[in-house]
Amino acid sequence: MTEQNTMKAVGLTRYLPIGHPESLVDINVDKPAAAGRDILVKVQAISVNPIDTKVRAPKDQTEQVPRILGWDVCGIVEQAGEDCTLFKSGDEVYYAGTINRPGGNSQYHVVDERIVGHKPKALDYAEAAALPLTGITAWEALHERLGIPTEQDANEGKAILIIGAAGGVGSIATQLASQAGLTVIGTASRSETAEWSRRHGSTYLINHYQPFMPQLMQFGLDSVQYILCLNATEQHWTHMAEVISPQGKICSIVDAKDPLNLNVLKSKSASFVWEFMFTKAMYKTADMIEQHHILNRIAELVDSGDIETTMTERLAPINAANLRLAHAKIEEGATIGKIVLENWD
Repeated sequence: MTEQNTMKAVGLTRYLPIGHPESLVDINVDKPAAAGRDILVKVQAISVNPIDTKVRAPKDQTEQVPRILGWDVCGIVEQAGEDCTLFKSGDEVYYAGTINRPGGNSQYHVVDERIVGHKPKALDYAEAAALPLTGITAWEALHERLGIPTEQDANEGKAILIIGAAGGVGSIATQLASQAGLTVIGTASRSETAEWSRRHGSTYLINHYQPFMPQLMQFGLDSVQYILCLNATEQHWTHMAEVISPQGKICSIVDAKDPLNLNVLKSKSASFVWEFMFTKAMYKTADMIEQHHILNRIAELVDSGDIETTMTERLAPINAANLRLAHAKIEEGATIGKIVLENWD
């Protein structure tokens, strides 16, 4: 490998507790090239999500080739594959990528252009890097899985309960739901998370450690048309089933540790659906390019001042030590918004 054909990256070969110095390490690997519908991106900033910590979590497994994590990237297109039609060299882009290919914790990254969007002009690279994974997840959950119209008039008088409203996805979902004209009820258990959620569009707040119904009734509500669960699905299942409206819809992004009793939804003809942001890219679905459109739409909302970045912490440079720090903070379970890393040494 010549120097110009290599790049810096952060990866792992063993799945270790984050306190271990080899849980994430600085490495040098081959620089990839773009072909087909892939673009090669020079990475300027990355963000860290709970999925990173879950993939990295200790397990009895080793990798012969270092595994690179990271599913939030903002950067500049350096090369476009021969079949690309959406981007060209020099374009500023942001995206989440896909979990079945190497992640973006590297100086250069290859990604299918159909899941990439144009970076919001109003944001710098770090601010934009906080948005792709959570933005796509929130948009798909609200407008595709739950089927909520984007037009405000269509949602008049309807409410959504967002469980975990101050987290990465919740911070975007509250903004998008508010933009769509819904009454947003967020959940929070601390004063700082409650304030963050109010700032991003929650009209009412309840505590997710207490039964939902009595708290909703204090606001004159006895049910909600939609529920987006971003925390401990099985823990909240009974309360969600109690407050969902007849013919309402529940969406979750969190694996259930125990089987869910779907029978409790039958009398209401209520629906339950999963949202997994990587589905389209993993299975190369016919509507895969929708993620390109979603990211462009979110960029438009940011540039018009209707949506704001949820970055709350900025670390530099991008290296193993700072990524271990970010992973540790996320594993503590008390982060608000997104942690972003920018600039390589």
